[in-house]
Amino acid sequence: MIEHKEGIYNFYVYIITNKNKTVLYTGVTNNLKLRLHPHREKNNPKSFTAKYNVHYLLYFEHFGWIQQAIVREKEIKDLTRQKKLNLIQDENPEMKFLNHYFE
Repeated sequence: MIEHKEGIYNFYVYIITNKNKTVLYTGVTNNLKLRLHPHREKNNPKSFTAKYNVHYLLYFEHFGWIQQAIVREKEIKDLTRQKKLNLIQDENPEMKFLNHYFE
């Protein structure tokens, strides 16, 4: 996916979806592998992602600084659904689930 090389840390902005790709959720984390697990296992049953079965990774960007990742997360969250889909399809045209990269 997209990597922003400056910085010395690992932060990810990610977009996950449900099996039918009808719901999009954007988040930020310092460990995408560890973060995907609670989404999949529904650790917080009342959360948005648990309610809508959202845990399939469609898109991610890597950052070296948390400040950059947070700014980017906010930018993506402000996009319309169609613009989010365009962003995903620019990097993942077939909208395949990418979870296997972080297992």
